Amino acid sequence: MNTAKTKFDKSVVHNFTKITTHNSPSMHQSLIIKNMVCPRCIEAVKAVFSELSIPISNVVLGSVRIDTYLNATEKETLKTRLAARGFELLDDKQTQLINEIKSVVVNEIHYQKEAAAFNFSTLLSQKLNYDYAYLSRLFSSVEGRTIEKFVMAQKIEKVKELLMYDELTLSQIAFQMHYSSTAHLSAQFKKVTGMSPTAFKKLQQPERSFLDEV
Repeated sequence: MNTAKTKFDKSVVHNFTKITTHNSPSMHQSLIIKNMVCPRCIEAVKAVFSELSIPISNVVLGSVRIDTYLNATEKETLKTRLAARGFELLDDKQTQLINEIKSVVVNEIHYQKEAAAFNFSTLLSQKLNYDYAYLSRLFSSVEGRTIEKFVMAQKIEKVKELLMYDELTLSQIAFQMHYSSTAHLSAQFKKVTGMSPTAFKKLQQPERSFLDEV
């Protein structure tokens, strides 16, 4: 065991504990974390906060709310620990907002029991408290694609998952994912993947993407 490293880690934990109980300018902070796109990611992020004795009041995809204040040094230590596990603590406000847009979309498409029949423009405006026109311009300027294309890509990734499970017919998948018809789903699937849903199902090793890469 590296004794020096152990002493440093204990010191860091002590400092985090100290800041929780002394001289806290604000007792609530929301931290935006990139690449936190699945339930296992949430558990991994929670483990980092636990290691550093940072109390969490709420955690959802892409965001952690804490009941303490972190100074610049502590935040940098947290950023380093998260990076070691493949996550990124975001500071820039516009970058945070784009990550929140992605988190809302991913959560609604991949982790709700039933896909809701709603317009994503309305959902994003309600969830993030911004005019959709602003969110759309910001997303396109930074990402180089529209929110609509991002939503389409995520929906197709979910369709791939459902096809691989082979528990639903294509028409049932189209209904569940709120496509107007199987023809609409098939056309969009081919536009994104270059093949039909039927051809995808016949692949011996169907290609899937990590959600943070879609």
